[in-house]
Amino acid sequence: MIYTNGNGNGNGHRPKPKNVLGGELKVCCTSPMTGFYRDGYCKTGVEDRGRHTVCIIATDEFLAYSKAAGNDLSTPMPQYSFPGLKAGDRWCLVALRWKQALEDGMAPQVVLEATHESILEIVGLDVLREYAYED
Repeated sequence: MIYTNGNGNGNGHRPKPKNVLGGELKVCCTSPMTGFYRDGYCKTGVEDRGRHTVCIIATDEFLAYSKAAGNDLSTPMPQYSFPGLKAGDRWCLVALRWKQALEDGMAPQVVLEATHESILEIVGLDVLREYAYED
């Protein structure tokens, strides 16, 4: 398929996704497998209405907060091959969920190299840097 509407990179292919730092998007996590497309990347597309673009490091506090807010990420759901998250797991979180957690003082750390650039439409890079996870 050739893209002619400005979404291509000039050679008929879509450009590689970028992270918030302007570099190539890195893998967030493959165990458990994450991302809207379940490929380990926090990339997004037209099908991803929630914009699963923020690579977070889960904590017990964040998982409890998320569950109380109606987004239970800690309970296993075998029917979806989802083992449930535990503290230390990386996960592609919905952009507006991260912003909500930020506003509530519960935002988890973010892996900047694995966080899709589209979050910058919602939260500034300076804020994301405050929550940056360093290996």
